[in-house]
Amino acid sequence: MLKKIRIALAAVVFIALTWLFVDFTGTAHHSVAPLAKLQALEAVLALNFLVIAFLAVLTLICGRIYCSVICPLGIMQDIFGKLGMKAKKNRYSFSPEKHWLRYTVLLVFIACWVMGLSAVVQLLAPYSAFGRIATNLLQPVYLLGNNMLAAIAEHYDSYAFYRSDIWLRALPSLIIAVVTLVVLAVLAWRNGRTYCNTICPVGTALSLLSRFSVLKINFDKEKCRNCSLCSKNCKASCIDFKSHTVDYSRCVVCGDCLEVCKFDALHYEPLLLGRGASSTSDKGRRSFLLGAAMLTTAAMAQEKKKVDGGLAEIVDKAAPIRQTPITPPGSLSAENMTKRCTGCQLCISECPNQVLRPSSDLLHIMQPVMSYERGYCRPECNRCSEVCPAGAIKPIHHEDKASLQIGHAVWIKKNCLPLTDGVECGNCARHCPVGAIEMVPSDADDETSPYVPAVNETRCIGCGACENLCPARPFSAIYVEGHEVHKEI
Repeated sequence: MLKKIRIALAAVVFIALTWLFVDFTGTAHHSVAPLAKLQALEAVLALNFLVIAFLAVLTLICGRIYCSVICPLGIMQDIFGKLGMKAKKNRYSFSPEKHWLRYTVLLVFIACWVMGLSAVVQLLAPYSAFGRIATNLLQPVYLLGNNMLAAIAEHYDSYAFYRSDIWLRALPSLIIAVVTLVVLAVLAWRNGRTYCNTICPVGTALSLLSRFSVLKINFDKEKCRNCSLCSKNCKASCIDFKSHTVDYSRCVVCGDCLEVCKFDALHYEPLLLGRGASSTSDKGRRSFLLGAAMLTTAAMAQEKKKVDGGLAEIVDKAAPIRQTPITPPGSLSAENMTKRCTGCQLCISECPNQVLRPSSDLLHIMQPVMSYERGYCRPECNRCSEVCPAGAIKPIHHEDKASLQIGHAVWIKKNCLPLTDGVECGNCARHCPVGAIEMVPSDADDETSPYVPAVNETRCIGCGACENLCPARPFSAIYVEGHEVHKEI
């Protein structure tokens, strides 16, 4: 029964979070986005103490059930592991805990987090790894299916579906997603929860609590016949049938051992004094205190640093070289984005205007940046701020967004059509939502000279409407330069 409940809950969470990443209509985030905020690392980065307390209490009571029910990357590994079990049964065996590797990775992870080396944090964060896989690999498949349905519906004069563009946001992010998927699939296929119990920093942090959980997998030594089926089916390799012990720091409470035991020798219940208590449960009290201290110190350090048609060929727009990248409205500053963003790319997959994409900068790789070749940041849209689970993009209201300056427009004289082609334009001024652009004579002493845009930087909010709608190709005659720190105007 435990395993059936666990699988049912895990299926609901996995399907819901996958839908959240692949959905492009804006439907999913209204009902599913809270699940993203239950992710452990993201809750710590967002300083969501309610969620942190809930996960801590859940682990202290039930053990590392988070890794089997709430973490989508853990659930995905279970799927690959299940496929491996079908290929070869009784494939696992007990192996001792690799303390040196687990805690070294955790220390490196925390150090990189405090020092702002976000690329390392993003590569190791489990929810972010799943997000990259879902955004780069699953969403295009989902969109292809949707576009096929839209084509069929269009044939029958129905508009039940509408097409959505499938495009490559960033090649480095796609490569990382593919490599991550292959590595995790191979590890899970061959050895089950190897990644979770050796590399994953969230799993290691939770293991410090799970050692002291109330509910545990217990041996009834009188009933046990040492058949070894529990060890051979433990995906975490944490059950030693010879000594009748369980390493509770690695057990993810999947229930597989309970299902395969033919002698009713295993039970998930409060650990009674003197009844086959695992020797590993008595270890790590100092590790727990040390780990708690490290996480608290890192959180404190984090808080201190908060701060159109026709027959002519249309040339695609090219992205300008920006001196300062543009971070999404609500991110407060480039520093806040660097410190809190885990690169899960949920905001990128949710952006309806195709403005957000992963950064290709090595120091900030996979973090969202804004670019306006395919659209612009509409003042009435705040979806990215609604779904960010890590506090990298703070919630922002529609009425506040129109007065938030994330950058300013810069005019490039050599690209402007009134000067290069001798035609009237004014597209940028007509479409500026805050009236920050005015058309003025290019020669102040000649009112008949071609009119060119003049930008009022104090009113410009950096939305990119001017850059996106400028007809100049391939480079716009006006583009947005980002601000390190956002400000209200």
